[in-house]
Order: sequence, then structure tokens, then C-alpha cells
Amino acid sequence: MKSENIAAISTPAGRGGVAVIRLSGDSPLAVASKMFLPSGKTAVADFQPYRMYPGEIVAEHFKDYGLCVYFKAPHSFTGEDVVEFHCHGGTSIARGILARALTLGCRGAERGEFTKRAFLNGKLSLSSAEGLIDMINGESEAEVRAGYMLYGERLNGAADRLQAELTDILAGIDADMDFPEEDIEHTDLADIGARMRAVEGELRRMLATYGTGSKIKQGVNVVIAGRPNTGKSSLLNALLEREKAIVSSVPGTTRDAVEGTLEIGGVRFNLFDTAGIRQSGNEIENIGIARAKSLIDGADLILFVLDGSEKMCEEDKNIYKQVEDKPKIVVSNKNDLEGESGEPCDIRVSAKTGENIAALKAMMLEKSMAGYDTDAAFLIERRHYDALSAAREEVAQAIALCGHAPLDLLGVHLKAAWDKLGEISGKTATEEIINEIFAKFCVGK
Repeated sequence: MKSENIAAISTPAGRGGVAVIRLSGDSPLAVASKMFLPSGKTAVADFQPYRMYPGEIVAEHFKDYGLCVYFKAPHSFTGEDVVEFHCHGGTSIARGILARALTLGCRGAERGEFTKRAFLNGKLSLSSAEGLIDMINGESEAEVRAGYMLYGERLNGAADRLQAELTDILAGIDADMDFPEEDIEHTDLADIGARMRAVEGELRRMLATYGTGSKIKQGVNVVIAGRPNTGKSSLLNALLEREKAIVSSVPGTTRDAVEGTLEIGGVRFNLFDTAGIRQSGNEIENIGIARAKSLIDGADLILFVLDGSEKMCEEDKNIYKQVEDKPKIVVSNKNDLEGESGEPCDIRVSAKTGENIAALKAMMLEKSMAGYDTDAAFLIERRHYDALSAAREEVAQAIALCGHAPLDLLGVHLKAAWDKLGEISGKTATEEIINEIFAKFCVGK
């Protein structure tokens, strides 16, 4: 099937060493022959695939000296013939070359259209495409690693294996129902039950990775909580290694949450320094305190800060009750001052001198990402979690009916599970889902 030529700038806008303009479709080499003058004797029409050719790139109203490379279908990213021009970086240069390609019959590519064509031509699965955009948008090493595993078809491979097992089980059920009069061994319900339980168990294992995966993708939300003047803002600054929050000896200085991000072990941590929680007659401070309590409710980890030079007071104890059931680290701050309180805590630090701040960071990683393995694959997309959850529920329904209902009813639930697993690769994904995924991409990818 022929496809129209599309073109776009595939590198970020702005000044840089190199810009790339990509063409893909049925005949991008024919377009290139009208806008590229090779330095050697080889004509564009005779270009060998996967080789870089130097020469002049003819734009709308100027020329640039650069490179041209041809990727022959189906061994290209999109699965179609692809041509790329590598020119000098600069907004006007790249735009001028793209404009020339458009006047020669190319259509401007839509968001994610190159990758969408790769998916439609069987070069990658839908989940792999999502892994690619996760890598591009990744704000931490952990996000990039998780995206790469998704891009490398780890999840799709697991879903395919489960689909293959369900297909085999369904084939046995169908044979028993279609040819009951034939001398075919009747379905072994005990065997089917064991196989379905194995599938359901694998789905549970995969779903269990989503808690860690969502933290990798969204970041670990850490709330620094405590009463006023325990050094919460100083602790935020010490963790970030920069002056983010205003530090003052005046109680109630922090009226709203102050945010900052850092990486620990490649994982992104979103820090929130909150207003000191106490009874206050100040309306503005009370708004900040209310927001602090709301952030605590949604936090992945609490850093409960005590003044290490004083005994715990009633305010400390009241706040501790609010965070008692949350994942937390009790931090005794101001370890540089005399008069250590002796109160029990998980770690003693000095935000002022930096004492034990590195140890606190290590503790935060261990507490919030226990068992995190950089080589393991995690569910990081909500869409995948929902599809696998629905598949697990259908298999669980079939298990409950096994031996208590007709085989065709088991088949209905197993086929529904098969369809849900197909949403991972895109085999059974709706056009709406597909379009929504590729709309997340930038133009040129």
C-alpha cells in the first residue's frame, strides 16, 4: 500500500550543532533528488542505503552544506523509505529545508506520525511506542531505564506469552465443544484450572510492580512535616543543596508548600516543605497548614522533623499521630546544637552543617523504593495497569466457574482476557486509544 510522503524537523527548535529533517513515505528519495546536490559523482537516485553522503542541501531561498542518508524499506524506523537531511543547527536553516520539501509534495507530519507509521507497519508494538515517549520525556535515570525496557518490548513479550497460553487453553475448550461425538480426550478441568491459576498468578505479579513503577514515572512525593521552627526549610535546602526555601527564626515563616526536586539513586523525588502545623489565629497561615495536611494525606513518604535540641512537645505528638500510619522517617534536626533531646528517631542530622544528609538521602531511597532493581521491568503506564487488571479479573472469573459452569462460559471470560492483553501490544486497541497515545508525541518523532 502506497503512503504519501511526510516531512518534519526531528530535532528541537533553536541553535545547535546539527538539525535533522526527516522524510518518510513511498518516494522520499525522489524528493531528495530535487533538493540535494551530492559532492561526489553518485546521483541521489543511486544512493546506497544506510550511508551518509555529503553535499549541498537546497532550501527555499538558500543552500547549506550537510549530509543526506537514505533508509530503505522495510529496514527503517517507520518501515517505509526514509530520507534524512543533517544540516547545520539553527531555526531558519531547518525551517527553510523543510519548506522546500513541502513545496516538492511532502505533507507536514502530524504529532507522532513517524512512530505511528512504525506501529502500523509492524516495526514496534503500541507499548513499545509508549516506552519511547517515556524515554523522551523522562526526567530521571529511572524513568529513562523503565521507558527503555518498555521500548525493548519486555512488557509486550510477557503479554504475548500469556496470550499464547490463553490461546492454547481456548483451543482445547473449543475442540471439546465442537466435536463432542468424536473420539477426542475430554477437557481435563484440573489441568485447565492449574494453567489458568498460573496465568492469573503471573498477572498478579506484573500488577504488583505498578506501585514502584508509578513512583518511577511520577516521582516519589516526600512531605517534610513538623511544627514550626524545627528546621524544615533548612532541611529542604540541605537536601536540594541550594537555597530554595526562606529560612527564619520567626515561627510560621513558611505559609505555603515550597517544592523542589532531586535525584537519589537515579529516582526522582518531589519534595514539599510545608507550613508548620500548629494552632494559629492567622488566616493565611491556617490556609498553609490546611494544605500541609492535604499533602501529608497524598504523600509517598513523610519526613517528620523534630527539633533535636528540645524534648517533644504536645504539638510534636499531635502531628505524629497524623502521620503515624504513613511511610515515614523521623528526623531529629539541629544535631549541631547542644542539649540533645534524646527522643527516639530514625536519624539525627544537621541541616546547617550537612551532617548525615547523605545518609538521610540513602534512607529515603530505601524506605520508598524497597527492593528496587534497576534491571527489573515495572508497569509505569496506567493504561497497561488497567488492561492487565481487567484481564486478571476475567481469568479469575473463569477460575471460579471451572467445574461449575459450561465450558463455553469459561471461554467467554478467557477470550475477554485475551482481548485485554491485546490492548498492550495494540492488537485489540481501539483507534481512539491509538490516536490518544501518538498525540503525546512531538512533531518529527
